[in-house]
Amino acid sequence: MAEIDPAAVAQVADAARAARTASRRLALLSRADKDAALRALADALDAATDRIVAANAEDLDRGRESGMAQGLLDRLALSPERVVAVAQALRDVAALPDPVGEVVRGSTLANGLEIRQVRVPMGVVGMVYEARPNVTVDAAGLGLKSGNAVILRGGSAAGSTNRALVDVLRDALVTQDLPADSITLLEGGRDAVRALLTARGLVDLIIPRGGAGLIQTVVTESTVPVIETGVGNCHVYVDAAADLDKALAIAVNAKVHRPSVCNSAESLLVHESVAADFLPKVLAELSGAGVVLHTDDAAGAAAERAGVPHEAATEEDWGTEYLALEMSVRVVPDLDTAMEHIRTYGSGHTEAIVTEDRAAARRFTSEVDAAVVMVNASTRFTDGGEFGFGAEIGISTQKLHARGPMALPELTTTKWVVEGDGQVRS
Repeated sequence: MAEIDPAAVAQVADAARAARTASRRLALLSRADKDAALRALADALDAATDRIVAANAEDLDRGRESGMAQGLLDRLALSPERVVAVAQALRDVAALPDPVGEVVRGSTLANGLEIRQVRVPMGVVGMVYEARPNVTVDAAGLGLKSGNAVILRGGSAAGSTNRALVDVLRDALVTQDLPADSITLLEGGRDAVRALLTARGLVDLIIPRGGAGLIQTVVTESTVPVIETGVGNCHVYVDAAADLDKALAIAVNAKVHRPSVCNSAESLLVHESVAADFLPKVLAELSGAGVVLHTDDAAGAAAERAGVPHEAATEEDWGTEYLALEMSVRVVPDLDTAMEHIRTYGSGHTEAIVTEDRAAARRFTSEVDAAVVMVNASTRFTDGGEFGFGAEIGISTQKLHARGPMALPELTTTKWVVEGDGQVRS
């Protein structure tokens, strides 16, 4: 690996030390103080809506000029309504229980020692993410509630928006007599990111959020511990025993509701016994919504009969996270084939089965290895807000520490507190 620019290393070290000092203050706050601060941050965002939207318009203009894909532009965009939603997410976090100080387990030993495992903040958390300005606010809010300082490195495509958001949030912290360095926006190029990833001892945790390339870079280059969030090649499997009306609604919602996000379905698998009835309806509705369909031979034949445009699916299509109005479609002979397809091409994010057969549902939930498994529900529900967590810091597809939508508890670690009365070990 090439040497990192010393100026970038110094920049990150200074930011991390300031964040560490801030984190010690945050770790001592009561829930009431943190909740009041979160509400103040939300009010500040509401008051600065025009400023934030204007900054976002600059980013959107640059994105269009550079040929940014429509799905990415959608992720980048902050309308006044979206600013309201982002601010409301902070209020939702304020309403959640405080994880800090929660006793995970404990007991009194035979010798009278009282031991308990309690949740404590991580300390300094770095976020590396792409053009998703809502992540800036979600990470700041979840960090504050869990007692952590955050160092944020958003994508350059959202530079103007992120600067406006962080300026508003830092000013609001000061009005609450809290350190502005609880939230830091890291500027600079690739060397600044590499300096953050290698700031072991200064930064406690890195969370990447974005495409496969960004995540892989963070995982392979970081010397700081990483919680790996994953891409979302999500499937909807329509079983032989599916209620086809439910299946139609779920498949269309999972693809069309917001195709640019990681919990959007990218592949549709249909049992051959219901394909003749189901495929003409679902393919027509998906196509009518603008979805480009990549089909196997059987699904392609159904599309031909229904007069629906389609393309022959390639091997690459089955493993692609489109993040756009595109979907691969395959007809399968049985549940086992559907699960084998998911094992081969899935990313471990979210997988859904539509069925009225309880045994099939149990097999699917038991045998499919994913962070979230849905039965008769859209993949779009894999979301911290929808799960009742308020905002989310990301969706983990790894198996250590955290898996699935991550919110407040996942931003804590634990320590053991042991209280005695003079005991010594013999």
